[in-house]
Parts: sequence; structure tokens; C-alpha cells
Amino acid sequence: MKLFTFFLAVIQLSALTCIAQNKQALPIQVGAAKISITPSQETLPKNYLGINDSIYTRAIVIDNGQTCAALISVEVGMLRDNNWSSVTQQLEKELGIPAKNILLTATHTHSVPFTMGGVQLEQKIVESVKQAKLALQPARMGFGTGVSYINVNRNIIDPKTRGWWEGPNYDGPSDKTVAVLSFEALDGTPIAVYYNYAMHAVLTGQLDMVSGDAPGAASRYIENSYDNKIVALWSTGCEGDQNPIYFQQTFDLRDIRIKDYAKRGEDISNAMPPGGAGLDRNDPEVKRLMNQQKEITNAMGVMLGEEVKHVMRNIDRPETTAAIAAAQKTVDIPGRNRTNTGRAGNAGTYVDGDSVKIRLGVLLLNDIAIGSINAEVFSPIAMQLKKESPFARTMVVSVTNGSSNSGYIPNDAAFGYQTFEVLSSRCRPGFAERAIINGTLDLIEQLKQ
Repeated sequence: MKLFTFFLAVIQLSALTCIAQNKQALPIQVGAAKISITPSQETLPKNYLGINDSIYTRAIVIDNGQTCAALISVEVGMLRDNNWSSVTQQLEKELGIPAKNILLTATHTHSVPFTMGGVQLEQKIVESVKQAKLALQPARMGFGTGVSYINVNRNIIDPKTRGWWEGPNYDGPSDKTVAVLSFEALDGTPIAVYYNYAMHAVLTGQLDMVSGDAPGAASRYIENSYDNKIVALWSTGCEGDQNPIYFQQTFDLRDIRIKDYAKRGEDISNAMPPGGAGLDRNDPEVKRLMNQQKEITNAMGVMLGEEVKHVMRNIDRPETTAAIAAAQKTVDIPGRNRTNTGRAGNAGTYVDGDSVKIRLGVLLLNDIAIGSINAEVFSPIAMQLKKESPFARTMVVSVTNGSSNSGYIPNDAAFGYQTFEVLSSRCRPGFAERAIINGTLDLIEQLKQ
């Protein structure tokens, strides 16, 4: 009996070897895995007409013998607080990965039902991390940055109405940085790559079909480039004000849908058109526009994937050891509730509302800092945070570790815009930008000590 108790204790200790935090750089092991989360046709809502491409949950586990971390990317629109809490609790209990060491990110594709988020999805996310941990092998990591011009600021003054609307603003603020964290075996064989870019995954939204959109296309392209022996994780940058640069087919299809609804006596011109109706798939123009959307999505995936590969090829001085540390905090800022409607172009009216709670996090791998925010954030906030960070190797990941009650989080200057992101934001002007930047910098300073 005593011998059995001893072995049970050894097993429990082995399962929890990741629990301790440490600031000592130790040799790392890395494993990665991906699992399909593509729903069956029978489970899709009525406004979804089928599957355009498969979607996945992907995971990377980094272990230095004393603690470990997990990077997770899931091809869904959003992961709610209950999803984040359930997944991280399971991973901490079953694999010994501290919850604060986990980055659980949605790619924010708009072509996956937002109802996807139940127990079955959570189990697949957990399983991807388990498989990644089982695949651990001695490894080294490297960090680099590149640029990609496939995104654009999406807030413009419409030249016809002279009011705020959604469109390509080539002069507006836009973060073109592609941050890349790559992992390879000691013999140079690639294991995984974690890349960060700020762009909404909205290209395939008018298809009314399940799709990983541009993030899925980019990850599949990278993986195919390495004979699917690598796992490529998209991490969502601060894309609250960033669209794909070539988006005209979506606007055209939206206009066709709006006109169809108008014929039936329903005005959706200043709202987000619902899916599943209003587009005749037998109409030659609709067919052409939809085919072009698919081509552009794949093309943007190739372009971004090539830049990620370019950065990977030029990373030098890879590190075989890492100190792993992490911290999280929640900041509260004043909130507001909107009292009128309209997607854009008209001023919003508001009353004071409940405070907005924003969950911030930092994961440090040596001097590589990954800041996380659980909301859709405008890109100038991330650009300023990276500028002020004490670490040159800093990336910022949004839509990560649950979902804030904030709606969009504009930077302070953007609160003068009458765009749908600003109008719908629950943040009162003048608070969120510095709360995010200062809060994240405080976490970094805490971890440096």
C-alpha cells in the first residue's frame, strides 16, 4: 500500500511539474499540435450554407523543466470568459500549466458561427494542448519581425455622404508589423511558428459558409510549405480599426443584399446585414464576386505566409534556454451605454454605464514579451505600447483570454470618429488607452523584478 501511495505521488508530481514559476533560463522543450474543429453540416445554424474550408485549434507548449506555457490559437470569432476559464482550469489541473501562462486566442474569423463555444469545442482545445505536450522535444526559439501591407485602416469620411463610414483609409494609422516567434528542433527541423498580425478576418463573411478566412489561409499555406511538419499559429494583433486592404467584393455583396432586403420592405442599410438570405447564388454577378472573395482570401494567405517564412529564414542566434514568467491583471475604466442606434455616420448618445473590465496579461520568454488583451483594440494602442515597452522584442495579442464587456476599444484620438466601432464601444472616452498601456507596462516591470 505504501509503495502504491509513493508511485501515485510521483505521478501527481510529474503531472504538475509546470506549476512553478522561475526566472532562470533553462533548456527548453517544445511541442505543437492541431486538431480540426470543423462543424458538421447538420449542426450549422440556418444562415450557414456549408463549409468553405476546414477550421482548427492549434497549440504550442514550451517547457523548461520547472514551468511551462501554452500558446493556443482557435479559428473562431470569439472565446467567451466561460470558455477561457474552463479551458485554463482544465489545463492547469490536468497538465500543470499555470493559467496565467496560457494565451488562448481567437483568430476572430467572421465566418464561423459565434455560437461555437460549448463543451465539445473546449475539449478539442484541451486535447490540442495535450497532444502538443506529448510531442515535447529539445528545441530552440527565435524572434523576428517583418512587414505586410495586406491590411489598412478601415475608418474613412465617405466622399459622397461626407460622413464617417467603413472603407480603406490609406492615410490612417495602421500597424504593418508581422511579429514571428519560431520554434525548431536542435537539428533545425521546424516545429511551430507563432505569428502576430493586425487585420480583421472578414474577407469570407458574405459567403455564408464556414471558413478560417485569411488567418486560416495563411496558416495552411505555411504548414503546406513545410510538408505539414510544422504547426502555424495566427495570433490576432490589435485589429479593431484594421481591414483587409482589398475588400471591395464584400462591399459589393453587402450592397446587393441590402437592395434585396429593401425590395421586401426592410431597411438594413445602416446595420450589419444578416447572413443566409438576400444573395442569389445563381446570379452571375454574385457568383463572380464570391469566387473573387475566395481567390483574394487565398492570395492574402499566401502573401502573409511568405512574409512569415521570410522572417523565419532570417532569424539568427536562436535560444536553446528560456526563463518563463507570466502575470495577469484586470483594469476597470468608466463605462457608458448607448441610447440611440445606427451603424455609422451619426453621433451616438449615451448615459453612464457599468464599469468596463479589461483583462491584461504578459508572458515573458527571456526578453520576448507577449502582451495580451481580451478585447478588440485599435492598432495605435498596440503601436504605442510596443514603443514604450522596455523590451524591443514585444508583440501584442488581442481577443485573448476571454472577452471584455467593452466592445471595441478605440484609442483616445479615435473617439472623435462616428464609426460603428466607436459608436458601439462601452468605454467612456479618455480612459482605455493609458489603462491598457500602463497596466501592461506595470506587469512587465513586475516580471522583471
